[in-house]
Amino acid sequence: MTFTRKLDQAWADSNSLLMVGLDPDPQRFPAELTDRPDAILQFCSAIVDATAPYVCGFKPQIAYFASRRAEDQLEALCAYIREHHPTLPIVLDAKRGDIGSTAENYAREAFERFDADAVTVSPYMGFDSIEPYLAWRDRGVIILCRTSNPGGSDLQFLTTDNGDPLYLRVAELVGTKWNTNGQCGLVVGATFPKELAAVRQRVGDSVPLLVPGIGAQGGDIPATVQAGGNAAGTGMMINSSRAILYASGGDDWREAAGRAAKATRDAINAVR
Repeated sequence: MTFTRKLDQAWADSNSLLMVGLDPDPQRFPAELTDRPDAILQFCSAIVDATAPYVCGFKPQIAYFASRRAEDQLEALCAYIREHHPTLPIVLDAKRGDIGSTAENYAREAFERFDADAVTVSPYMGFDSIEPYLAWRDRGVIILCRTSNPGGSDLQFLTTDNGDPLYLRVAELVGTKWNTNGQCGLVVGATFPKELAAVRQRVGDSVPLLVPGIGAQGGDIPATVQAGGNAAGTGMMINSSRAILYASGGDDWREAAGRAAKATRDAINAVR
């Protein structure tokens, strides 16, 4: 099953546009995981189980694992999700951006080592830095467009030769040239709903948008849904990480994560 088909099915089956970001920070883990060598895996797999009924997928951020020499736990986590929640897509948040054989190896890392359904990449070096990922036609390639961080405006708002800001030029390239196999998506932050609406208008209904920025980053859910949704009422993976992962630091941390995920899903669905 291709990434886009799997995502379509997850939207329908779960009745959810919520994606949970897996950004494990051991300093915020509950006391029961202290000094466990597999604490990252145990924390993330428990979060996955607690939130799976309310989400359309999971987004592990590779830096949180690699910085702690826990890539093996990321491999095990991806395998756990595929075994126990096989209908939910895994988006590896890596934001890779390089050319030629280097990009081929990054693609192999994402799609073979971790067996992710999709990966995030940077378009800064142009199409030849994106093309190697497209060889895996059943996988998704989600391209940075209008990011949720304030500094994104330093480059993404630069005016291009046709008068568009750079982020809309990226959206145009994805919508008209790069998405040859129908496997591309775009990252557009919830903190900029006007730009989110502009991207949706530019690429049409079929390109999925990964939308970070709600929850701890303060993005507005009604504005996000109104701006980024497609005609089917889907089209987005609205990501929340810290607000769900660390909803409680007590013994009820699993249940609290599930409650936070359900509340976020319901808040999104209330304005769809």
